[in-house]
Amino acid sequence: MLADTIMLQMALMAALALRLFIMVLFENAESVPQMGDQLRDYLSLYFQSAWPLTSICLVVFFLNGFYTYGHFYQGRYKALMVIQAVSLGYLLYTAMVYFVGSTLVLPRSVLAVSWLISLAALLGARMWVQIWDAVMHRESTLRPFRSGGKRKVLVIGGAGYIGSALVPKLLERGYDVRILDLLLFGEDPIAPFSRNSRVELVRGDFRHVENVVQAMRDVDAVVHLGAIVGDPACSLDEALTIDVNLSATRMIAQLAKSAGVERFVFASTCSVYGACDEMLDERSEVRPISLYGHTKLASEKVLRQLTDATFSPTIVRFSTIYGLSGRTRFDLVVNVLAAKAKIDGEITIHGGDQWRPFVHVDDAANAVAMILDAPIELVGGETFNVGSNEQNYTIHEIGELVHQQVVSARITADNGGADKRNYRVDFTKIRNVMGFKPQWTVEMGIRQVLEAIASGDVVDYQQSQYSNFKFLTETGTAELAGDRWARELIRDLRDS
Repeated sequence: MLADTIMLQMALMAALALRLFIMVLFENAESVPQMGDQLRDYLSLYFQSAWPLTSICLVVFFLNGFYTYGHFYQGRYKALMVIQAVSLGYLLYTAMVYFVGSTLVLPRSVLAVSWLISLAALLGARMWVQIWDAVMHRESTLRPFRSGGKRKVLVIGGAGYIGSALVPKLLERGYDVRILDLLLFGEDPIAPFSRNSRVELVRGDFRHVENVVQAMRDVDAVVHLGAIVGDPACSLDEALTIDVNLSATRMIAQLAKSAGVERFVFASTCSVYGACDEMLDERSEVRPISLYGHTKLASEKVLRQLTDATFSPTIVRFSTIYGLSGRTRFDLVVNVLAAKAKIDGEITIHGGDQWRPFVHVDDAANAVAMILDAPIELVGGETFNVGSNEQNYTIHEIGELVHQQVVSARITADNGGADKRNYRVDFTKIRNVMGFKPQWTVEMGIRQVLEAIASGDVVDYQQSQYSNFKFLTETGTAELAGDRWARELIRDLRDS
């Protein structure tokens, strides 16, 4: 902000000096006052106009994100943002002069030249690093995925809800894919691509070091999607949840760092925001209220502690996901309300006023693929909310959207045991940095679920294979977590 202040002041001073020089040099000498008088007049004009103009511009710059999101903007968007903000600042100053009075009036030529100089200075100050990198370090900004070499990605949890949607996208982009998954739900989720020569399956538990070491051999990137997902499933066995969601994440990240894996994408959740009525972005305070949210937030903390010049994980906080994939879930609000409306003729709303952001599973997978495609300097060490501002809805609004497509279903309210999480999320960062824009809407996702039921692809949405909670309830929770450090970290986060 101080640098911008100096540049704006210097731009106005230079424009006034240029105007004075032209008047003395080229205009009729008889019509030009003595230079000393003219200089005093111009200095007075400068002191009267400089600070109002600078103040207006700084306010505009702040509101346009110069001092908050500015370092996230890239390329043409950054240049456009600067041009727009500088121009708006000068236009607002001109409008103010028109209404306030003539004491702050600058000659039109001075205003135009000052605007051009300010534009050049602010653009140059914000673009020179990017221009330098583009000219001198082009090859380094494209490593390792655009160098034309072999590219192999390990997807931990590749047979899960998001993983089964992600693997086909990676194959389409030319990646070789290795999947590490216990295949608790069988091989059906990966059946469509399991015979692809560029897909390798390592069947095993990602909590076991030997399985991770085997799967991580010769990979260029790791996408860690494996977890016990959802508050009800996590609440079944706290120790197991901590073991799977946190202890294993630290072990996997440490092995990736030791193996020289530069790209590491970790699946977190917008549930880390907890309950808040404000619009929340990646810099907002995080206050998870569930064990699931706590384990994800603790995992984020662990990854940041491991971050250095050679290992820079990318954290993606997914919105509440909906839609169909190789391993579809019906323990998620959009999917279950659509299925319940179609099959049971009822739309049961628990609470209703809670806000949630939503994103289709296909768009969530596409966001991960885009991050793998992007230069590491752009995404390494960053956190991205994944979704879109347009898909922030209350649970009641989701029920209404379902009712619009299943008008015969009746809406019922159930305020008992309503989920206390409540958050609206801002997705400006991933849109501006990555150009990410979801292709699906909630209405399209509801229609997809209804069509799957109508075609017979989904017969009984209440089967345990569609619900993490039901599946773990029926099969048991296996061995318990034993890592004391992980339980202590969760406790500390809860108490803070």
